[in-house]
Amino acid sequence: MTDFNGDDLDDFTHDTDDVFTDLDDDFTDADETQESTLALFPDDSGGLSLPQRRAFVCLLKNRFVSAIDNPVEWRVIREDPEPFKSRLNDMFLDLHLDLQHEVAFKRQAATDGGAREFPTLLHDIAYTREETILLAFLRMRFQSERASGHEDVTVDRDEMLTHVASFRPAHATNRSGDAAKANNAVDNLIKAKVLRKTNDSDRLRVSPVIAVLLPLPRLHELFEWLMSQNGTPSDESTDHAGDLDTDRDTDEALS
Repeated sequence: MTDFNGDDLDDFTHDTDDVFTDLDDDFTDADETQESTLALFPDDSGGLSLPQRRAFVCLLKNRFVSAIDNPVEWRVIREDPEPFKSRLNDMFLDLHLDLQHEVAFKRQAATDGGAREFPTLLHDIAYTREETILLAFLRMRFQSERASGHEDVTVDRDEMLTHVASFRPAHATNRSGDAAKANNAVDNLIKAKVLRKTNDSDRLRVSPVIAVLLPLPRLHELFEWLMSQNGTPSDESTDHAGDLDTDRDTDEALS
């Protein structure tokens, strides 16, 4: 039979305390893990944090998320885009992140051949003729001003209306109706956040999102269409297309 002296008993008690201390630590770690879960409501199995979920909802509800209009959501998406891309991919969508113009938006995923064979959640909405004219005009203005070193690009409402009117066919006689369509086009681009209001109600700021909505190759196509609609001679159209090419070179140099 082994005898225990007082020192042995103290050592045994000390060792036993260490064992229970370790067990307590294990239970504490488990509790902390439980408290750190991302669940926000009963049976919530989501894998995104609250800020990420808010940003994802913003991305789904809006055509785009920008640093100007949604600074918090934009920062969350920019810092870790992979969870958003993964969830969009599950819905046959893809995430486009433009760091230069600080814009994020979703778009329909397509197969390698370019054919859209997947179910789609997005709807194609055609711009009106007046909106198309304004988009091309604003894109060219934005490109020109940025190439000249101007960060803030603004335009007058009257200037836009005059530009739209310059594309009125010779046979069009309903000037008041055409003017109303042009004004509606400006208002619609404000609602779409392509144009932003300033302290002057007649002066509007062009959002950088215009560069994402209308990349230069697409602008070339629209410009050719507008010139054909307006009956502009092909030589003048070619000259202006050359100006766009110059702007494109400048844009690449700045990026």
